[in-house]
Amino acid sequence: MANQLPVGGTAVGVVVDAGVVLASEKRFSYGYTVLSKSAKKVYVVGDRLAVAFSGLVGDMQSLSRRLRAHVSLYELDNPGGMSVASAGRLLSTILYQARFTPYFTETLLGGYDSGGPHLYTFDALGSVLPDRYAALGSGAQVAIGILESRYDPHASLDDAGALARAAVRGASLRDIGSGDGVDVVYVDASGCREESVPIGAQN
Repeated sequence: MANQLPVGGTAVGVVVDAGVVLASEKRFSYGYTVLSKSAKKVYVVGDRLAVAFSGLVGDMQSLSRRLRAHVSLYELDNPGGMSVASAGRLLSTILYQARFTPYFTETLLGGYDSGGPHLYTFDALGSVLPDRYAALGSGAQVAIGILESRYDPHASLDDAGALARAAVRGASLRDIGSGDGVDVVYVDASGCREESVPIGAQN
């Protein structure tokens, strides 16, 4: 497999005053083969917490289920829910504990708590960095250029969603590992809202 391209994909996150948006495309590829055009790479893991990934879909599913289980157990005893920073520390610990058999993912965690909206990026070993906008995966170089040129921290949440979709769509036009539609999660004080934009849609 030395001549194969690595597993690809593109995930982006955008924080504005009203909340945070996470988005990813839907292509599941290995090398030059598209294995699926309907892979889910954005997951709600709490009342006001969500994650987006690039990498291996199986690892995305396992990691999101594990994080969701921990967050749900916490919420049973703490009705206010887990803070985004605490969820970030938890996810970082999960990733670091698996460092010898790592999850092959790059991860974005976004959420809203009493301190407002937050976004964190993670590598496969649990390194965690806060950011206002971010792009991960094989299409990140294209996506980050679109984000940087148009980012406005005071934009509405819907406008942030339009920017996230544009960044993922731009990456999909140039990156062989990305494409086939966009999944988006909006997170604000009222909770999480999901949408899926099919391939070819302009909005």
